[in-house]
Amino acid sequence: MKEIRIHGRGGQGSVTAAELIALAAFEDGKWCQAFPYFGTERRGAPVTAFARISDKQIRLRSQIYQPDYVIVQDPSLIHAVDVAGGLKENGLLIVNSEKKPSDLKITTSARVKTFDATKLALEVIGLPIVNTALLGAFSGATGEIRLDSVNKAIRERFPGKVGEKNVAAVKRAYDMMRD
Repeated sequence: MKEIRIHGRGGQGSVTAAELIALAAFEDGKWCQAFPYFGTERRGAPVTAFARISDKQIRLRSQIYQPDYVIVQDPSLIHAVDVAGGLKENGLLIVNSEKKPSDLKITTSARVKTFDATKLALEVIGLPIVNTALLGAFSGATGEIRLDSVNKAIRERFPGKVGEKNVAAVKRAYDMMRD
């Protein structure tokens, strides 16, 4: 089983990102879960969302304390929340940032990758909504969910022009993380 934790702020689509990971995993024929954790429920407040992916039925129903992967949608959370807390040693932390991983000063033995999802989202979608771009980055960096499955999940959730813009952002992010 692979466990994913997503850190963002209220209104950034962290919960939607977890749901899209689960939908894509389901499209891939895997068992999956997606669920949020809210502290103070207001726009801009720190939000954590979780997803699990497995080839076998998932019976676990707790929060994720030792994730394989962490996605950080808002880099301002890096020093406000322990984003690397519990991250497995062989795990991966993907951060929405234009900075190099070493410049972020995150204490972890896991791999850290940065990706400027905000810039990409502004260029392709026209809004600083980064969740789908980070899904493309996650898919490209990990191979845990297939690109076609992510695109199908996005098109189902966001039909029409909005979905197509998001699919374009996913593809660019996927390609950038594969290089």
